[in-house]
Amino acid sequence: METFALQKARRRSAVDVARLDRADLSVELGGGLQLSNPVMPASGCFGPELAPLLDSAGLGAVVTKTVFALERSGNPAHRLTETDSGMLNSVGIPSPGAEGFRAGLLRRYQQLGPPVVVSIGGLYIEEYWEIAEALDGEDVAAFEVNVSCPNLEHGGITIGSSADMIGEVVAGVRERVEQPLWVKLTPTVVAIGEVARAAEAAGAAAITVCNSFPALAVDAFSRRSVLGKGGGLTGPAVKPLALRLVRDAAAAVDIPVIGCGGITSAIDVVEFMIAGASAVQVGTATFTRPDAMAQIISGLDPLCRRLGVQRLSDLVATLDSPVPDRSS
Repeated sequence: METFALQKARRRSAVDVARLDRADLSVELGGGLQLSNPVMPASGCFGPELAPLLDSAGLGAVVTKTVFALERSGNPAHRLTETDSGMLNSVGIPSPGAEGFRAGLLRRYQQLGPPVVVSIGGLYIEEYWEIAEALDGEDVAAFEVNVSCPNLEHGGITIGSSADMIGEVVAGVRERVEQPLWVKLTPTVVAIGEVARAAEAAGAAAITVCNSFPALAVDAFSRRSVLGKGGGLTGPAVKPLALRLVRDAAAAVDIPVIGCGGITSAIDVVEFMIAGASAVQVGTATFTRPDAMAQIISGLDPLCRRLGVQRLSDLVATLDSPVPDRSS
């Protein structure tokens, strides 16, 4: 008969073996930043108020809502409407301002546990620099520079549509903070590779591809737009578009790409990684399933077993590569 000590040792050994069998989900995103897994929320789609609904400590990182220098109320209601396989939003990015964010909301994000990535925006180039200066020295893992904002100094042209403006914004932020910079690109460009290279040249450690797609929903009976002048389309409908942009951006730069657009499952994560993403952001799925990210993460290990990979990161940029023979 086994002694209690032997039984305990046997159980401990079984646990150790199980741990060895688990896939390595960790990813590296440049600038020395390593995450335990590649899944995080897209900016504006997750806040500390959702923490009780999922294991937020298990997320790879948390990305904050975009912060502007001054307080903003955003657009009036209504701001969201459903579309076929997606969602149209015209939120207008409300913000407590840099100082209000630093004194309040940032602390709540930091209490969640995962590395915190602060999204910053600006309506003119210098505003990005002002926010960087205001948040310099804070305990955050990285800054995500949202260049999908309209530049009011240049007739409202989207900052992210100009490689020169991206370079100026990112270089200025780079001078003011020590943390790695991610640059969130807009899909409304002629060539995603050109703006991706501009971000890399200016000091970005990674790029996020991509923001929402400009779209319009029309009510046939009222003959009016359902949502003001239109909004940004997100959700499963944009996934094939985002995958294409991720592939093209990853081919253009040597820094990691973070994929974003229509991700709802573990298989979506893997598809984005095969296309070239090193990590992903989940947005619209959280609106209908607050625990979507937790479900996605829990599905990655069994999916890696089915795919025959021990390290999830081995799938990055393997589109059209030979599939290993797992029959033996």
